[in-house]
Amino acid sequence: MKNGIHPVLNKITVVCQSCGTEFESLSTAKQIRVDTCSNCHPFYTGKQRFAQAAGRVERFNKKYGIK
Repeated sequence: MKNGIHPVLNKITVVCQSCGTEFESLSTAKQIRVDTCSNCHPFYTGKQRFAQAAGRVERFNKKYGIK
């Protein structure tokens, strides 16, 4: 590998905006903020937070006469 052409990796703290969880990672950026992390994402927790999709499906079925 050539010397002097690669970016410097820094140890940073990644902050979740939803639950406030912080964890360390390596990145070239100074700071990273994420909307959801593995602590608050419904896929990992097994809990649904938003039930908007059910209303949309019902409206679709009603509009096209599907039972």
